[in-house]
Amino acid sequence: MTDISKPAARPANPRFSSGPCAKYPSFTLQQLESAPLGRSHRAAVGKDKLKAAIEETRELLGVPADYHIGIVPASDTGAVEMAMWSLLGARPATMVAWESFGAGWVTDVVKQLKLDATVKTADYGEIVDMAALDYDTDVVFTWNGTTSGVRMPDGDAIPATRAGLTICDATSAAFAMDLPWDKLDVTTFSWQKVLGGEAAHGMLILSPRAVERLESYTPAWPMPKIFRLTKGGKLIDGIFRGETINTPSMLAVEDYLHALAWARSEGGLKGLIARADANAQAIFDFCEAQPWIDNLATDPATRSNTSVCLKFTDARITDGAAFAKAVAKRLEAENVAYDIGAYRDAPAGLRIWCGGTVETTDIEALLPWLAWAFEAEINA
Repeated sequence: MTDISKPAARPANPRFSSGPCAKYPSFTLQQLESAPLGRSHRAAVGKDKLKAAIEETRELLGVPADYHIGIVPASDTGAVEMAMWSLLGARPATMVAWESFGAGWVTDVVKQLKLDATVKTADYGEIVDMAALDYDTDVVFTWNGTTSGVRMPDGDAIPATRAGLTICDATSAAFAMDLPWDKLDVTTFSWQKVLGGEAAHGMLILSPRAVERLESYTPAWPMPKIFRLTKGGKLIDGIFRGETINTPSMLAVEDYLHALAWARSEGGLKGLIARADANAQAIFDFCEAQPWIDNLATDPATRSNTSVCLKFTDARITDGAAFAKAVAKRLEAENVAYDIGAYRDAPAGLRIWCGGTVETTDIEALLPWLAWAFEAEINA
């Protein structure tokens, strides 16, 4: 093997996983000592913490006052499933997928709920023509394809006047991208993505139109207790005041509250978007200067600023999956980058998280190591 010099500097934080994601830079375990451990989440102290998490989320994201925000179990997956099981079936549905998680929602609706839905898909690196969809149907889609690095450029394709509901999985978009709330009837995300919170809790945001559907429609299938959002034909308001369906981790809630406080100190939503944009742009610029690596997203307008997915383009690579795995393994062995292999269902390559909790200096320190690992593996 050719002797290739290693870069002098390493990232201060090598955690570039796309979920769970890096903690915010000032995080310490000592900050969590104020969590009401051993107390009931139904006690006043627990309810106050949960309500604060909801209202501070509303303020930071700019969620309209008449939208309902709830903390639900089972992360973003639980929030999406709860929405689909509770809302779909009242009218025709359109399922949209351009990566693995969107494809998972298609499977659930078509094979589990057994709805005769229209399915629109695009290959990894591409995006469905959102303007061509029928928004008189209920449309289910991801805002940012976490496993493909392809995102919605904006909400312009969604009509303001529509008969159907829009159900948006925004788990790797919330806190890093502008979400047009007037175009979204249901929005979901999880704490462990852009804010680097702890896993297992999801957020469910409902527009007045979604609430109206919940209160006027009863699905034909049995509804598990954990999915029930109404009782006696009325919304269970307590869910959206911090009275959660199941027992939440008050330690995780405390962590989320501190992450929200850090986000405010960084300039709120605009500050977080700017941080993610700077991180992603450093990688984009690097790829432009290298002939052997490129962004998986083909259209620059749809390139994610959080889950940046890359592909190797060198003709000398005969086994793309093995090569990408070897590069990721080299970087982890050097304590330079952890967990940056492409998602198991995605094309071979790398996936580097660029959300706001990542420092741009760490991204910049990583890039020479990408070149080193590539050359080392090519010459192995």
